[in-house]
Amino acid sequence: MALAKLGAVVLDCPDPRALATFYAGMLGGTIEEEADWIDLRLPAGGTLAFQAAPGYVPPKWPSPDASQQFHLDLTVEDLDAAEKEVLALGAKVLEADDRKRTWRVYADPAGHPFCLCAG
Repeated sequence: MALAKLGAVVLDCPDPRALATFYAGMLGGTIEEEADWIDLRLPAGGTLAFQAAPGYVPPKWPSPDASQQFHLDLTVEDLDAAEKEVLALGAKVLEADDRKRTWRVYADPAGHPFCLCAG
């Protein structure tokens, strides 16, 4: 029997509303807002949460000096189409030169790495 269940994945960031809006643009869902904290309730279940972090410094990709700590793998039907959409939402390309791979690496507007993976 499990001791606990996952409540949310929480991302530190300088602007919780902006980052929640970015992920809602990719994943859908409902944004629920409090003072320095926002929950994004996802349509398939689960929650991504965003909290204000004064002095936030984004991780670097790839860098042993500034570890990413974790990242999200987001499954998509069409990598090229999804790439266009996440870039329009404000993502930055970190590693997507090898177009034969089944995944590509991006950073959200606060600098957190995430991967788009062929589904």
